[in-house]
Amino acid sequence: MSRIGKQPISIASGVKISLDGKNIKVEGPKGHLERIVHDRVEVKVEADQLLVSPRDEKANALQGLTRSLIANMVDGVTTGFKKVLEINGVGYRAEMKGSTLNLSLGYSHPIEYPLPQGIDAEIDAKANTITVSGIDKELVGATAAKIRSFRQPEPYKGKGIKYSDERIMRKAGKTGAA
Repeated sequence: MSRIGKQPISIASGVKISLDGKNIKVEGPKGHLERIVHDRVEVKVEADQLLVSPRDEKANALQGLTRSLIANMVDGVTTGFKKVLEINGVGYRAEMKGSTLNLSLGYSHPIEYPLPQGIDAEIDAKANTITVSGIDKELVGATAAKIRSFRQPEPYKGKGIKYSDERIMRKAGKTGAA
């Protein structure tokens, strides 16, 4: 049995969970999320807890995965998720125009990235950071990864876009002949 899958998910006050066959819907103060649950996993709502159990012995991994996905949905509609990206480099900057993120990253052209539905971005020009936030953990992570992919940090000077908690392994440059 999966250790994570066995743990019950506590349902916070103000969160409604509804099951329609394989479809699970979670509604909370920040919004609502939907997900289709795999056939080999059974989800039950009991009082203020949600239990996930496998239907057969080969579904243990699916039990833990499903439990984690549903727990992230409950956390998302109550508190939300955010990722902070730092921009390092001379002349590198970001600005918001409506729901489009405009990035100047040293290329010959600015990059315009339209944010997906349900994702918000805040830019702090002084700290040169972008904060990506939303209720869907998967979408927040994918959006932050896409923004980072426009100019990944390089190992010599550390220029580029990196996560705030990421550590860049720096390399020593070439040394001139003596």
